[in-house]
This record gives sequence, C-alpha cells and structure tokens, in this order.
Amino acid sequence: MTRVKALGLLSGGLDSILATEMIQKQGIEVVAFNVKSPFCLCKKGGCAAVDASKQLKVPLKVVVAKEDYLRMLRNPKHGYGRNMNPCIDCRIFLMKKAKKYAREIGASFIFTGEVLDERPMSQHYPAMKLIEKEAGLEGKILRPLSARLLPETEAEKKGLVDRAKLLDIQGRSRKPQFKLAEEYGIKDYPCPAGGCLLTYEEYAKKIRDLFTCKKRVSMADIALLRIGRHFRLGKNKIIVGRNEEENKLLTARKTKSEFYFELPDVVGPVTILQGPKTKAAIETAAKLTASYSDAKSGEVTVKFGREALNKTITVALPQKADVEKLRVGNIKKQAKK
Repeated sequence: MTRVKALGLLSGGLDSILATEMIQKQGIEVVAFNVKSPFCLCKKGGCAAVDASKQLKVPLKVVVAKEDYLRMLRNPKHGYGRNMNPCIDCRIFLMKKAKKYAREIGASFIFTGEVLDERPMSQHYPAMKLIEKEAGLEGKILRPLSARLLPETEAEKKGLVDRAKLLDIQGRSRKPQFKLAEEYGIKDYPCPAGGCLLTYEEYAKKIRDLFTCKKRVSMADIALLRIGRHFRLGKNKIIVGRNEEENKLLTARKTKSEFYFELPDVVGPVTILQGPKTKAAIETAAKLTASYSDAKSGEVTVKFGREALNKTITVALPQKADVEKLRVGNIKKQAKK
C-alpha cells in the first residue's frame, strides 16, 4: 500500500513540533512547510523551523514571503489586531501557499499546530472556518492538538488519520503541551511561543509610517526597519545607527542616491538620509547624527556625502525635545512620496 503523505505547517514552535510528532506516530509521511516572514521573532536570523525539522527528522520546504506578502499587509481584508498584525489574512496567505505546495508533492492533507482559542484573533472557531473558506480548504485542515473539539476533517472521514489518537487541547495554558512534550521526549523547542514584530507597538509605528509615506515598499525597506532609530521630516526618512554593528549595516545597505553622515573627530553613529536632499533635510540629518554622538555641547562638524564623506556641515546640538518630535510615531502629518 502507498504510504499516506501529509504537509505540516512547521513554525518551529512547540505546538507545531507536537502536531508533527503526533502525525508521524500514526505512520504518516510528513513533509514540513514554512513561510519565512521578515517579521519573525523566533530567534536571531529567522525562524526555528530548520532546527525543528532536523529534530523531527522530516524534510522542510521553506518559502520566502516577498512583495505579495507586503501587498496583503498594506491592506488586509480582515483588518489588523492591536497593532499592525493582520493575523487572519496572514493565515489565509500561509494556507494558500501550503495548498499549492501540497498539490505539488501529492500530500493527502494539510495539518497545523493550531490550538483552539489559544490566540485571540486567528484561533477561535469562526476565524478558523473563515481562514479555511478563503484559502479554499474547507474541511481539509487538520489541527491534531484540538481535533476532537472540532468537526471531522476529510482526512479523518477517509480514515487517513485515527481521530481517537488526536487531542482536545483548548485555551492559552501551555501545560498540556509541556506535558505532551515530556511524554514524547522533546526537550528542544527554541521557539515555544513564537513571536511577530507586527504585534509590537514601536515596530508597528515604523511600518505604518513606511506605508503612509512610500507607495512602493520593497523587502529592502522592510529589512531596514529593524536597524537604527527612525525619524521623519516631511518626505525624508532619516535612520541613525545605535551601535557599531548597525553603523556597518547602514553603510553597507545605503543606496547610491542616499547621503550618509558621520562625525570626523567624535565617536558617533552613521546616519542615512533618504528622500530629497534639501538644505533643511541635510541640516536635520546632521543634527540627529550629532545628537547621538559623544559631542557634549556647542557646534559640531559633521561629514556627509553619497559615495564618500566629501562634504561638511557645522550644526548646533539639538534639544532632546526637538529630536523626539521627529521620531517616527510622533509625527502627526506625513507626506506622500
């Protein structure tokens, strides 16, 4: 007989690890699937799905979220959570990607590590049904950890999965999962609760500012949001490095059209100026550079330029209140670009 094959969404979190192990224990061949998001907080460098797949000894397919994800994020049909997290639309996006890959590999069904009522926006029953419907997967997504609390899926009805061996976990408590992990001998789950930058207020302000002020947003723009202090002056974005590592990243990632700023004789940050190179923008970028340097008082000389630091400007150290007025999130009116 041909062995049943299933595609499992593997985030690297404990829930998805347990769900995968449960399905494997039923003698089903599992292929893991992960969509790499630029907003993942699981660990430095990306999600822990790779480590989890090695631990579980299952092959892993990773799809990188690109501009199509950003288009969804800019205008999610079902709205945002508390900040800029489009949880329902994000799940629909993931499920559509999984559906496509499941067809490619001939998987009989798709399963996830979702737990009923664990997450308030996307894991209550009406949301789960909505996600299935809009992804074109009604009745086809198995959730092993909560399956006995949910209607039978096609995989259960066809006898591909033994429903009696599935669970009835519900709610936000993690105790049942920790107990199950102990039973399975699973000790390494580096991302037990997951995490998404879009749920953080400060990061959400940066995303909102970017979408408001720039019509075409690239993955490079998104990557820069993790680096430095961000300021807005009309059509200009000014990014100031916070440490040596960020200074190097900003220097490496600047485009040919952008100015960068440094202090010649004082320890300080690298600053990037995006947008029109007006006198006011250059002066403001120089002041912000000086503000986060070791300069104590008086006037400060700052070097700047496109390809090289071949220009200089002397500015007075700004007041802290004036600096904070420019910080992204504190600007009341934004300019379209």
